[in-house]
Amino acid sequence: MTASPPRSPDGVAALQRRTVRTLAAGQVLGGIAFGATVSLGALLASKLSGEESLSGLATASVTLGAALCAIPLARLAARHGRRRALTLGNAFALTGIALVITAAQLELFALFLVGVVLIGAGNAGNLQSRFAATDLAVSERRGRDLGTVVWATTVGGVAGPLLLTPGESVGQLLGMPPLTGAYAFSILAQIAALALYLIALRPDPLLTAQRLDREGAARASHIVEADRPLTARYAIFAVAGSHVVMASVMAMTPIHLAHLEPDHVTLIVGVTIALHVFGMYGLSPLFGMLADRTGRIATILIGQGLLAASLVIAAILPGSPWAVLVALFLLGAGWSAATVAGAALLTESSRTAVRPRRQGISDTVMTGSAAVGAVLAGIVLGAIGYGGLALVALVIVVVVTALAPYAARR
Repeated sequence: MTASPPRSPDGVAALQRRTVRTLAAGQVLGGIAFGATVSLGALLASKLSGEESLSGLATASVTLGAALCAIPLARLAARHGRRRALTLGNAFALTGIALVITAAQLELFALFLVGVVLIGAGNAGNLQSRFAATDLAVSERRGRDLGTVVWATTVGGVAGPLLLTPGESVGQLLGMPPLTGAYAFSILAQIAALALYLIALRPDPLLTAQRLDREGAARASHIVEADRPLTARYAIFAVAGSHVVMASVMAMTPIHLAHLEPDHVTLIVGVTIALHVFGMYGLSPLFGMLADRTGRIATILIGQGLLAASLVIAAILPGSPWAVLVALFLLGAGWSAATVAGAALLTESSRTAVRPRRQGISDTVMTGSAAVGAVLAGIVLGAIGYGGLALVALVIVVVVTALAPYAARR
């Protein structure tokens, strides 16, 4: 049975609170698969292909899958609601995890890449959750609500890497291939997330927002603002640029750390990536409140400052595992500030009717460019090292910062 959509302002506010709670719980569960794939992807790619230079294809495949599915899932959400789009993403991720485990068992690199692409398709649904948090949000709380949902990924995203060691023990008991044990936890989490969205995400927030917009009821609570396409374009560019920087450097970090600490690779990689993921998601409520109080563009620029600090540390001290750990935390924090503020800026710069399309374009550009960046990162790493890769990424940060005045144009 479909829940009755609210019509009063109090009813809309109550639905928004319930929606944020549901999305946050779903992100906790979905983040486990993301964290495990980030940690294990490069190592599995290197093992199955026999070439370290191909390790970046794991992250590239994740982002490619998200890029391919972002617009179709956004269109599906626009027509049939967020619930259907999010549950389809969960189904993609479950299929992808099964293929990755099978590929590791059969030692088939091509099948592994297909599985990772499908996990990336599921991640497109996770990315859409942050926009779902803004469908019914008033402007004064948009950044905070968005940040809350992004923050929820911290639990799963940090748990994913930390489950590598116990996952191997579980994997041995279950007869799973090496380096895939943590995916046993991911399967359970994805099934739980799928059930949660099917049951609890009612009434659908996007369908409710569209109805309120048609009736004119939403304007009284500041849900719909004037359309500002120039500002929306900068928001898309800032989010994509920040994501490319983060994904490119992060994708090569496990390989770099494996050379620095070959005897403790799973431990050092797990801790470093867990701290990085905490930087990505753990501080997002803070950046959401900052974006609401000081402005979206100002928070995007704070993110660029954090990204720059991370890259400078990585460039100066690439041989220190502790310096790399600090750099990865700052890299995640910078990404968080830019992504939360950028998503809020894109949402409030787009009318309700065009929001899903622009949000889908944003996710496609973000993930597609990061896929290319991850592949090129492997080549750059081999040519000029980890420090050189950081300096190349710094160029993108400079460009995003320089173009910030563009967003202020009306």
